[in-house]
Amino acid sequence: MSESMRGLKRSHMCAEVTEKLLGSEVTVMGWVNKRRDIGKLIFIALRDRTGLVQIFVDTEKVSEEIFKKAEEIRGEYVLAVKGTVMARAEDQINPNMETGKIEILASEIRVLSEAEVPPFQVLDKGVNTEMRLKYRYLDLRRPELQKTFILRHKAAQTVRRFLSDNGFLEIETPVMTKSTPEGARDYLVPSRIYPGNFYALPQSPQVFKQLLMVSGFDRYFQIVRCFRDEDLRADRQPEFTQIDIEMSFVDQEDVISVNERLIQALFKETVGYDIKLPIPRITYKEAMERFGVDKPDLRYGMEINNITDIVNGSEFAAFQGAIDSGGSVRGICAKGCAAYSRKQIDALGETAKLFKAKGLMWIAISESGEYKTTLSKFFGDDRLQEICDRFGAKSGDLVLITADADNEIVLTALGNIRTEVAAKQNLYKEGYEFVWVTEFPLLEWSEEDGRFYAKHHPFTSPMDEDIELFKSNPKEMRAKAYDLVINGYEAGGGSIRIYQKEVQEMMFNTLGISSEDAYRRFSHILNAFKYGAPPHGGIAFGLDRLIMLLANEPDIRDVIAFPKVKDASCLLTDAPSTVDAKQLEELGLAVTRLAEKN
Repeated sequence: MSESMRGLKRSHMCAEVTEKLLGSEVTVMGWVNKRRDIGKLIFIALRDRTGLVQIFVDTEKVSEEIFKKAEEIRGEYVLAVKGTVMARAEDQINPNMETGKIEILASEIRVLSEAEVPPFQVLDKGVNTEMRLKYRYLDLRRPELQKTFILRHKAAQTVRRFLSDNGFLEIETPVMTKSTPEGARDYLVPSRIYPGNFYALPQSPQVFKQLLMVSGFDRYFQIVRCFRDEDLRADRQPEFTQIDIEMSFVDQEDVISVNERLIQALFKETVGYDIKLPIPRITYKEAMERFGVDKPDLRYGMEINNITDIVNGSEFAAFQGAIDSGGSVRGICAKGCAAYSRKQIDALGETAKLFKAKGLMWIAISESGEYKTTLSKFFGDDRLQEICDRFGAKSGDLVLITADADNEIVLTALGNIRTEVAAKQNLYKEGYEFVWVTEFPLLEWSEEDGRFYAKHHPFTSPMDEDIELFKSNPKEMRAKAYDLVINGYEAGGGSIRIYQKEVQEMMFNTLGISSEDAYRRFSHILNAFKYGAPPHGGIAFGLDRLIMLLANEPDIRDVIAFPKVKDASCLLTDAPSTVDAKQLEELGLAVTRLAEKN
């Protein structure tokens, strides 16, 4: 039944058929969204990526052959339809369709491709994620998804245009490179030519973009594919796309300034959202103390408050023990949550324990102003009032408190409880909240390994005034690093890089990387630095995450054409998969153990 395209070319996309074309002959092509047969008239909603248009086939105005063909058409058939644009009757206008005031009177229909009954209806929103991803090519026909990918295209074009207009050059970097384990796990590619040796897929083009700065390309960018073998979340995939940017002869202010303007242009040109510059800034320390997380969501309050001074000297051992050990007592005020059941509060307590807190105390203020609390044995109403005043708590509010000798545990637990309460209470206001987080710790200590790791990467520059701390107190060193946070998501992050040989050596020494090991792993960049390296710095934005925010999607998979699921597998292609023994032999590999796959 399928027919040739010969002699018939599309003259219009579906959504381009407007009232301006009344009386004109057009040819449209697309998928059958819906077919309705009322006897002598057959209506077909034809869909392409631009939208829908209604076709009607009138038995009195077409041949018997064409009408019979229209009767046989089913959902998802691919058609070419030639006809005349007509105005719909006043009572037939569809306000929910962009083309709702017109329809096309068919004169010719060609079935370009038949379709079996699909495993789910394209417009059915109740399909489970696994089914959608297994038949992703059907899922991608959904208008809302197609709009997302049109938005993604527009965003990429906006980025390229802005950066090109501001003197940046788009330069590609290698996809197969050297493994330099430090951070997330690499995806490795075995070499056939060098048996037993491996390439690594890049976690980012970090080394290469710095080499481009040494090469004299003082403004570089790339929209680049990156790979990390790490646990997946709603905003994370094993392969992802980032907007990679590097600049020479700059300081932190220069990098932040140009990238604020980039983000401003991106949001304005894609979703019409105006960002007022400059974007606010807070330090890492302030972010942790106020919000308990280094990527704070500023769309709601519920900030952490320190009540150590108020409760110090009490007989409550959990509080006093933490204080005496150098820790603190802190909490948040959940507005309007005094009616939470004991079960709901206990669930928040379990969240606190997930982040190593020992428990969660609470004070509920009834509508009449009475206190219901786990602290009644240790604090009278006057002290409870003082605590609640510190939080600005009123009738109907719930104060949640925890304590520990380790302040980081207190802050992290409260930060996660804050996020959980905000989600339950739907506290997110419309729009976007932006903030730069600066002055991150340069290093983080691993108790398990007994050594420091770079918080960002080993080429991140310390604050000038902190360089002397390499010898005395590395843990307190701050980095010239900065993250742009949007609605609680880290949208991008970067730093000013180390370019002086002596500072780089101090960094490697502190990380426990010997000179010999440093040159084994990073000789390509360390050698380059010998021949004149400019001061430089940059940033990388997660394009997928930005599109997720722009499209107001809760899951990053809905902005990636062919994503992986949580176990990093592809339901569409059944990757990863086994390979032929011959392929393994050519690579000099042998599989000694196969993981069981349920």
